[in-house]
Amino acid sequence: MAFEPKMRLTTGLRQTLVITPQLKHAIKILQLSRADLETLVTEEMEQNPTIEELSVGQEEMEAERDTATPDDRMGEVVDPTNQEVEAPAKEESGEVEAESNLGDINWEEYLSDYAANSSHGSMSAGSGNDFDEDKRPSLENTLTRASSLADHLTWQLRMSDFTSDDREVGDVFVGNVDENGYLQISVEDAAFAAGVDGEAALAILMRMQTFDPPGVLARDLRDCLLIQLGQLELEEPELSTARAIVQNHLDLVEAKRFDKLAKELRITRDEVATAVRIIASLEPKPGRNFITEEVRYVTPDVYVYKMDGEFVVTLNDDGLPKLRVSNSYRRLLSDDAGGTDAKSYIREKLSAAQWLIRSIHQRQSTLFKVTNSIVRFQSAFFDQGVKALRPLVLKDVAGDIGMHESTVSRATANKYVHTPQGTFELKYFFTSSIRSSDGEGVSAESVKEKIKKIIETEDPRRPYSDQHIAETLAADSIEIARRTVAKYREIMGILPSSKRRQMA
Repeated sequence: MAFEPKMRLTTGLRQTLVITPQLKHAIKILQLSRADLETLVTEEMEQNPTIEELSVGQEEMEAERDTATPDDRMGEVVDPTNQEVEAPAKEESGEVEAESNLGDINWEEYLSDYAANSSHGSMSAGSGNDFDEDKRPSLENTLTRASSLADHLTWQLRMSDFTSDDREVGDVFVGNVDENGYLQISVEDAAFAAGVDGEAALAILMRMQTFDPPGVLARDLRDCLLIQLGQLELEEPELSTARAIVQNHLDLVEAKRFDKLAKELRITRDEVATAVRIIASLEPKPGRNFITEEVRYVTPDVYVYKMDGEFVVTLNDDGLPKLRVSNSYRRLLSDDAGGTDAKSYIREKLSAAQWLIRSIHQRQSTLFKVTNSIVRFQSAFFDQGVKALRPLVLKDVAGDIGMHESTVSRATANKYVHTPQGTFELKYFFTSSIRSSDGEGVSAESVKEKIKKIIETEDPRRPYSDQHIAETLAADSIEIARRTVAKYREIMGILPSSKRRQMA
């Protein structure tokens, strides 16, 4: 008998985890950085009219109300839906009178006069007229951006005695300089783009290679160093020796093969050392100082202080507005005059506002608990520094505070803590463990710090090899392989021993 598939419906009961949009929003708030959280709160306040920010005076009133006795609060009018007091009306005659006088000002005339004075403020300071300090232009009108390498080269090109045709060729060269100051176009291509012959373009380039910074507009590292050597006032034989090394033996300098270099040039080691020191003083990236990177400012989310022999954790609430749900919109819901659509809109916004405030409060509470747990585990670090950092994983903190590992991971993402040892990212305190010979785990960060200290104490003429560093750590009950030492050394940006060696 052939099998015939049939479709049928069955009922069953099972549990599933459904992530609601509100829960997704709370998770997003938990892992936001401080700057992103401030931006999110500002955007929510612009879009949701039911969110209010408490002013300084209102915060003090709320604090006084919370600490007041029942007898003191008998005369207060409290909204039953939100146990918060409305801000008192301004009844003092002085404040009312001061605000009423604002209507006597001709604001259009004031703004036009201010704009005129701002545009000529710098001229009035140097003229014979009395300079009014109040008419000084604002800081927003005096800010300037940093000069780029292209701007600096263009300014020198315009200030030099080049013809207009020469400047067109020079503009082509300037437009093809990378951030390190190297030329990224051939002379032939630049001449073709400017419509001149190659010899004329080469002559212009050689004149521009005398511009500041020294070595700019070079085509490669060797060309850059030779240009700078030509601008130095060196005597013979130092100049010729340095040029010979740059032209033909840069690979030996990189490999620290000074004996072979002396043999190739038929000079003494002292002469090699003098020439190498001259070359080391040159700038391999002339445009380095003109690289305009965006400065990243870090604001700690948490502060850890030591008070009376114990570490105290304090959340940084500066800059975060104190939010509450508007009582006015709450009362609109109970007003019979409102329409159905309006009440539905207000109800939706009130729910969103309550969830936002609750999520921010939960974020701060979770961050406080996680930091407190980290301080308990890493208390030796806050006293002694990196060398006392102990191994720690997310599971340890999660078990300590009774939360899931993913929650701890989100709470520590993009968060910074200011400690007696400096400002660190919270993720910094979670490090892997390296088993020591005495059976105790050692933090990988503390091992990196020990490797760095060992290299700092070496003789520059005879730097320690990775194997020697591994043996030194083994004597300190830390047994790791040579390749592990090499990996940690590369992470810290430290060169191998063959490239750390220096001449006497």
